[in-house]
Amino acid sequence: MLEKKEYWRATMYLMNRIITLALLVFSIQIIGVRAVAQSSCDHPKNDFDGLYCLNKVWIEADKNMNEVYKKLALKLDTNGKAALKKGQLSWISSRNNACSKADPKEGFFVNLECATNTTIERTKFLEDRYRECVSAGCMNSKL
Repeated sequence: MLEKKEYWRATMYLMNRIITLALLVFSIQIIGVRAVAQSSCDHPKNDFDGLYCLNKVWIEADKNMNEVYKKLALKLDTNGKAALKKGQLSWISSRNNACSKADPKEGFFVNLECATNTTIERTKFLEDRYRECVSAGCMNSKL
């Protein structure tokens, strides 16, 4: 009977070690893949890699801007919300005119660097308006 218990303990110990080792190897592989994916944007190999990286940055900038927009909208009264929406729609039109073009023969083009920089500038503007709302009160005339 004692031998079975010892055999069972040894088996469980070995299984735990194997599972731990497997999880460690799996974790290292995931970390390695993420590191390669992130570092590849530091030195893109071709235009498509560069486009992929620029797109990731623009998506993050757009996400940040939308978060600040929503946060600001919560502080505004009805007139302020209307002014914010009107200003945002005007900004979108301006960004589109500055950062994209459509050509019937060549297709539709977006300058992602322009779109990203414009979006970051807009986010800063919205953050300034939010800071004003929190500190001195919302000023709808600035929206």
